[in-house]
Amino acid sequence: MSIEDEKIVMPGDKIGIIEQYLPGDGTFDDNGDIKSAVLGNVKINQKKKVISVVSDAKPALLKVGDIVYGQITDIKPQRANVKIDCMKDNGRPLALPYMGAIHISQAKKDYLEKLSDAFRIGDIVQAKVVKITGDNVDLGTVDEDCGVLKAMCTRCRDYMHTTQKENELQCNTCNKKERRKVSKNYVND
Repeated sequence: MSIEDEKIVMPGDKIGIIEQYLPGDGTFDDNGDIKSAVLGNVKINQKKKVISVVSDAKPALLKVGDIVYGQITDIKPQRANVKIDCMKDNGRPLALPYMGAIHISQAKKDYLEKLSDAFRIGDIVQAKVVKITGDNVDLGTVDEDCGVLKAMCTRCRDYMHTTQKENELQCNTCNKKERRKVSKNYVND
């Protein structure tokens, strides 16, 4: 079997045999057959006799310092849970369905008595990845560009807009005012 360099292959496609090449990145050995583990282009290093599959659309993995967008799904006394939707400035999909948490100490610089003064369930937030332990992602919204980007009123569920007062939002419909940890990038339309 002969496969061409640069050929596009699908996961599971046979691209060589162990007697011919060593399996490289993006491949695996299946009882002597070298198969593609990812969608991508075949790369053959004839000098080292290594066959690899290079994917341009590798899913994104989170790392400390990344800025992410997500939605608050639950609020406990010390932690707000966040379903992480995507990374800022990265169009690639996330490799895993990440869940994150914002600890009360990571919500804002100043003292915060209760987390519900910073977030509410359903808020869309921008946060920074502070720590990753296994599949636990700790997030922070201390930076001024991090925090709530879009919020709905807890009374009538219409979208809220910023007021002149720092970290205060007001409902467009019922005029109720609520406190949040508002990002400087809050979307008012």
